[in-house]
Amino acid sequence: MHDLDLQVLMDKQSITERLLDYARGVDRIDRELIRSFFHEAAYLDYGAMFVGTREEFADFIGEVHPAMEAHSHHLSNIYITVDGDRAGSETYVLARLRSKGPHDTLSDTVTSGRYIDQWVRQRGEWRIIHRRYLHSMDSTEAAVASGYPAAGDRTPSDPSYAVLALGFTEGA
Repeated sequence: MHDLDLQVLMDKQSITERLLDYARGVDRIDRELIRSFFHEAAYLDYGAMFVGTREEFADFIGEVHPAMEAHSHHLSNIYITVDGDRAGSETYVLARLRSKGPHDTLSDTVTSGRYIDQWVRQRGEWRIIHRRYLHSMDSTEAAVASGYPAAGDRTPSDPSYAVLALGFTEGA
């Protein structure tokens, strides 16, 4: 394998990990992680849902998502092209969002689309300079609470933060 091929492979892996940072940041409602994902001058176009800057997007997630009971973003079909310090990617996203309605009724929305991203390497890290979300479909249905209680939470006290920082606890 040539050095250039190895560098492109490492860049694609770095970009994939950054995409996972995004999904984690949104699901944990971690505004700092969300902001770190995007370039300072990033422009985000989520169509009718949101258009604006990375700061505005982090605030949008911080305002909208806490009202939901739970949500989970799943990324797949990640296709990346790299040219030096620039890259492009297409990523499919499937999200499930649980909301509480009147009289504590629950509903689940399943939504899907694609992220079309333009990347730049900034201080050795890949960041999105432009994102366009292309919505495909969604559906909302009544939901029934699970027989199992929810575990973890959407704050830095969630056990994932300690484990990912290699702060293992005895018995973990």
